[in-house]
Amino acid sequence: MTVPDLPPRSPGAAAVLGRFAPMIYGPTLLFAVGEGAILPLIPVIAARLGADIASAALVASALVVGQLCGNIPAGYAVARIGERFTMAIAGVLSLLGVVGMVFAPGLGVFAASVFLIGFCAAAFGLARHSFMTTRVPLSFRARALSLLGGTFRLGMFLGPFLSAGLLALFGDETASIWFFGACLAAVIALVLFGPDPEQALIAEPHRSGAARSASGERDTGDGESDTGEPVTTGSVPVLGRHRPREGVFRTIWRYRAVLSRLGVAAASLSAVRSARQVVLPLWGVSIGLDAQTIALVVGVSGAIDFALFYASGQVMDRFGRLWAALPAMILMGAGFLALAFTHDLASADMWFAMFGAVLGVGNGLSSGILLTLGADAAPPDDPAPFLGSWRTLTDAGGALAPLAVSAIAAAASLSVAAAVIGVVGFVGAGAFARWVPRFVPRP
Repeated sequence: MTVPDLPPRSPGAAAVLGRFAPMIYGPTLLFAVGEGAILPLIPVIAARLGADIASAALVASALVVGQLCGNIPAGYAVARIGERFTMAIAGVLSLLGVVGMVFAPGLGVFAASVFLIGFCAAAFGLARHSFMTTRVPLSFRARALSLLGGTFRLGMFLGPFLSAGLLALFGDETASIWFFGACLAAVIALVLFGPDPEQALIAEPHRSGAARSASGERDTGDGESDTGEPVTTGSVPVLGRHRPREGVFRTIWRYRAVLSRLGVAAASLSAVRSARQVVLPLWGVSIGLDAQTIALVVGVSGAIDFALFYASGQVMDRFGRLWAALPAMILMGAGFLALAFTHDLASADMWFAMFGAVLGVGNGLSSGILLTLGADAAPPDDPAPFLGSWRTLTDAGGALAPLAVSAIAAAASLSVAAAVIGVVGFVGAGAFARWVPRFVPRP
């Protein structure tokens, strides 16, 4: 898909995206900051309500499970009522989850509230993903989506620090939960009463079309102007004639080839990313490091990851998607494999710090890849149902990886688990090399 040049006096899609950046990225940032603030406290509150270690971990996983279950319904909602109202409804439901967390009389209500917040998180992620897919030109799509992924990373990075400050100030975990509620109220107000970037971008094709008419170009009626450029009608871009909207499950069947190939490759990347968050802390404990040292290594790895998020988008837009996907997967695969052989070495702590940094670089280089590949493969006129299926696959990979690490570590050892994740990284790199050229257009 290409985007026609706009007249000099028209701000164009890029200018509109820049002007409406607070509206585009603000809801995601606010939600991520609030979610990041409550994330470390979920096991603590669950334990206070009577959960043991295993049960507290299960309650914490309800957030991920809720997001996994919410992707397909979110795709249906975005396709039917639009991004703006989907986010507003998700914000209201999340507020109910906040109230449930604060006043939960027992563990069951608390877990259900956490699940509801995760379920609504899927709507926030998918709404903006769908917006970017439909409205952002291919020439800078990866940068826009990497910035969206970086916004989420920033929120999850800042949230725990804000939560720590609230705990020091009020001495009560519920202060962080109410802070999340305040973030949600701001999100609802922003999406309902702020300027709508979607409507602003809808107006651009009409102005562009009027300018083409004034300059002597005409629409041939088959989706292209007489200069060969695609035209847009209504609220969605079209290539050729406009197709009617399809349901979620019909979309899954229609795009089963790309979902079962490129989607599974994307799920492997999500699995390797998720495994990093589990393996690094467990590895530090297993080699006898104290909590402060482990936190420092994990924090440095996360800081490197965050620092590279926009570079990934620049690489993808300039050189192609594989130039970010392959180095990221190979680096993380090699990092996990090499780490697996260092557990019993005398300098195990040094190797732990070094490969933690390597995994941070690999993860940073992969920032925005899953969003971008999903946008590239999605149908341009109605992407939401496809993206709901795509995000379900990638979230499933991320949810299964910690379970696999735990199971392999229990059956064999943590070193074997790290090696298996490394192999998954290399297999995923091969899958990307095979399927990205087939299913993804080159920028």
